[in-house]
Amino acid sequence: MIIHTRSFDHPDARKLNDLVQQEYVERYGDGGDLTPLDPGMFLPPRGLYLIAYDPLDRPVATGGWRTQDRNEEGYADGDAELKRMYVVPEARGLGLARRILAALEDDARAAGRTRMVLETGDAQPEAIALYTSSGYEPCAKFGYYREYESSRCFAKPLR
Repeated sequence: MIIHTRSFDHPDARKLNDLVQQEYVERYGDGGDLTPLDPGMFLPPRGLYLIAYDPLDRPVATGGWRTQDRNEEGYADGDAELKRMYVVPEARGLGLARRILAALEDDARAAGRTRMVLETGDAQPEAIALYTSSGYEPCAKFGYYREYESSRCFAKPLR
């Protein structure tokens, strides 16, 4: 598997985003993740977007981080927020999410970010297991879904 930096509006990113949105609909029975995202949010040095490709050059996993600082949605100065972590079902269990997560953490740390944060939901136990086994701990809720009962927020110091 090869991991490449891509833009959030790259055709492969759009394809994987459509797949993760469909999974959100299936798991939560709603309209998917409505968090406003713009491709510019993932441009270095204020973010990064990665896509993993299988040996046949098919996009199979994705993830990104974007800069956040203290605001009314509960972020803190120095935050880097994980977004759109996803692995297609046929590539799960190969360690791709863990590899992308480590690369994103390293990049955010190099960009001077001090804490990685993420929001997931209670219908995603696999995601929660990945994050907690990678050193993330529950934190105060933040972001678009901070008032939702099913929302789960986690943080990890980057220093």
